[in-house]
Amino acid sequence: MKSLKPLFQFILGPLEKGEGPYSYRPSHRKILVAVGVLFAFLCGVLIYFASTTGGATGYLIPLLVFGTVSAVTLIVGFLGSDRAVAKIWGQDRPGGD
Repeated sequence: MKSLKPLFQFILGPLEKGEGPYSYRPSHRKILVAVGVLFAFLCGVLIYFASTTGGATGYLIPLLVFGTVSAVTLIVGFLGSDRAVAKIWGQDRPGGD
C-alpha cells in the first residue's frame, strides 16, 4: 500500500501538511473507510441503473459526486497519515476536538 502513496500525493499532500496539535482517534479512520464503502456502493447502484436505462445522462452528476467522495475517503482512509484523517474530520485546529 505504501507504494501507492506517491501516486495519490496530489490528494494526500495538502491534507498531510501542517504543524501543531491535532486530534486523531482510530475510530475516525474506520468511519472514514465505512463512508467510502457506502459511497462506492451508491456509485455502483447508479452505474447499474444507468446501464439498465440505456446510459441516461441524468446519472452523470451524482455518479461523479459519489465516485469522487468515495475515492477521496478511501484513499485518505487507507493511505493517509493520522493528520490527513484528522484534517478530513476538521480535528486539526485548536479547539477542534
